[in-house]
Amino acid sequence: MNIKIKTASEVAKMRSAGACAAKVLDMIGPYVKAGVSTLELNDICHDYILSMAAIPAPLNYRGFPKSICTSPNYVVCHGIPTANKLLKNGDILNIDITVIKDGYHGDTSKMFMIGTPSSKAKHLVSTTQECLYLGIQQVKPGNSLRDIAKVIQQHAEKVGYSVVREYCGHGIGKSFHEDPQVLHYVDDSFDDNNKVKLLPGMVFTIEPMINEGQAKIKLKSDNWTVVTSDHKLSAQWEHTILVTETGYEVLTLREEENIDQAFP
Repeated sequence: MNIKIKTASEVAKMRSAGACAAKVLDMIGPYVKAGVSTLELNDICHDYILSMAAIPAPLNYRGFPKSICTSPNYVVCHGIPTANKLLKNGDILNIDITVIKDGYHGDTSKMFMIGTPSSKAKHLVSTTQECLYLGIQQVKPGNSLRDIAKVIQQHAEKVGYSVVREYCGHGIGKSFHEDPQVLHYVDDSFDDNNKVKLLPGMVFTIEPMINEGQAKIKLKSDNWTVVTSDHKLSAQWEHTILVTETGYEVLTLREEENIDQAFP
C-alpha cells in the first residue's frame, strides 16, 4: 500500500480543485428540475468546469463517455448522462463531480430531489448524508479507516438500510484513485486496510452508497451504470477530506454545509 502524504503546496492545489468541484454542484442546482435531461446537466457542468480553467476528470477516464456521473433513483453510481433520461417529479438524483485543477483532483457528489419525492426517498437521502457526516467526524490523527466504516455501517443498518460493498472511497491527489481504499462497512478480511492509521496530510474521499433494500447490485450492459438488484432506491453523498494535525478539513465543502452542527 502506497499512501501519499501531501505536502503543503499539494494541499493548496487540492484545496483549489476541491473548491472548483463544490462550485459545480452549487451552480447546477437550479437546473436540476423536471423535464431536464441528464445530458443537458452534463453539458452545463462541462462548460462551467472549463470556464474555471479546470478539466472534467471522468471524461474519457477508462472510456467513460461524459464529464459527470448522473445516477437517478435505483442507480447506485456511475450513471451515464443521456438525452433520453428526462427528470420527473419525485425523482432523486446523485450528481458526481470530479475536476482536475493544476494537476490535482477534487471529487464530490450530492443528492438532488426533483419536485416532491416520497417520504421514504427523503429519509434515505437524509440518512445517507448523515452517514457521510458521521464518517467525516471520525477523521483525525490516530483514528483508523475502520472507525469511519463502523459508524457509517451502524447508522445505515439501524434503520434497515444496506451498505454497498463493491465500491468505496479512495485516496486522491494527482491521480484520480490512490491508496488507501476507504470502506463504508467493516470487513475484517481487509484488516490491513482497516487498521491504517490516519496521519496529517492524507487526502481521501468518503462516499457511502446506501440502499433502501438489499446491498446486492448489478452492472448494466454499458459496463458503467450500477443499479440495485431489487430496483429499490439508492443514495450517495461524497466529499474529499484532508487529515489535519487536529482533525479534518473538507476540501469540497459547499456554502450551505456545517458538518459539525449536523451532529454536535
